[in-house]
Amino acid sequence: MSVLDRCYNIADLRAAAQQRLPRGVFEFVDRGSEDEVALRNNRAGFERIKLRHRALVDVSGRSMATTLFGKPVGMPMAIAPTGAAGLCWHEGELALAKAAAKAKIPFALATSAMTSMEKIAEQAGPAVGGRLWFQLYVWNRRDLSYQLIERAKAAGFEALIVTVDTIVSPNREYNARNGFLLPFHPTVRFTVDIMRHPTWAASVLLKYFTTIGMPRNENFPEPYRRRVTSNPDTFEVMRQDSLCWDDIKIFRKMWPGILMLKGINRPDDAVKALEYGVDGIIVSNHGGRNMDSAVASIDALPDIAEAVGDRATVLLDSGVRRGSDIAKALALGAKAVLTGRVTLYGTAVGGAEGAGKAIGIIRSELDKTMAYTGCCSVDEISTDIFFADSPGNRLRDRVSAGG
Repeated sequence: MSVLDRCYNIADLRAAAQQRLPRGVFEFVDRGSEDEVALRNNRAGFERIKLRHRALVDVSGRSMATTLFGKPVGMPMAIAPTGAAGLCWHEGELALAKAAAKAKIPFALATSAMTSMEKIAEQAGPAVGGRLWFQLYVWNRRDLSYQLIERAKAAGFEALIVTVDTIVSPNREYNARNGFLLPFHPTVRFTVDIMRHPTWAASVLLKYFTTIGMPRNENFPEPYRRRVTSNPDTFEVMRQDSLCWDDIKIFRKMWPGILMLKGINRPDDAVKALEYGVDGIIVSNHGGRNMDSAVASIDALPDIAEAVGDRATVLLDSGVRRGSDIAKALALGAKAVLTGRVTLYGTAVGGAEGAGKAIGIIRSELDKTMAYTGCCSVDEISTDIFFADSPGNRLRDRVSAGG
């Protein structure tokens, strides 16, 4: 029996990934920031919401298929952009993209990916049934950001996701303790960590060394694909604290496809985004990895969904670990969810097969939740599935009022 065969849920995949990955890589993927309050609250927010099963409803013909931005998807889920996929598995972004295409769900490629957008588009793009989104970090050197947008457009990506919640570098002290740096640059401490994980070193790091050399951010413009210590303006170039609404206006003019903002947790920001022609709002606290006192995404979702209405597509990111979490997010107004860690755990254990395993687990759990709650389609999922009087359920008043 393989390792994947012994994984029955996402927690099993997480445990297997923890064994396989160097501590620095695993904790970068798995942990939050500072005291990890936001990380815990993301899960607590989902866990507070209790569901009611509905009896004697024929759900034998249920389907998770739906549409997202006018195109069909196999289930209401997309793969979130994650910068460490290429360290979980050799060309891990490509493995994730292939698994997403097979599952008929979109894949979002991160700016800091270690596989180029052109390679992703060639091997996992529309020609093989894939839907590709590109996530943009807006640097202080706007011309470099514009170059990335033009590359994504030329490669055929259908959507541009602008991350707006990473204004400054977050406090992730464990990275310093582990000697883990991105862009990838092995320190003495991390080198010792690597030596303790020879299987990972041989199957991931050695493959990079024998092809492109040191793992690097393939979508960064030169000379910023590596940590360039001889270039004193490297970190100034990558600053993001000047990002403002004027930039969104420029991106809207440059990008002909779907435009989304990721990292919105205020209704007024969501409404303002509509004025700038944004097509999608991703309610997110960056997986609890940035501001540690940030509101849980599931708690911020209802007010944002209500404020936006049907004027844009609202998605939820951060905290999803079970299929039932997707049902809860849909009931509160999200059209779909983005998952990051869930599929990274699977990728770390088995590449595309492992990512597919993670997607399959979540899919099965959502299917069962729909059956229990009497929903034959995802469009039928509403706050009616909630148990309104759950202790501590902040949604009680909203549900009781029919909202």
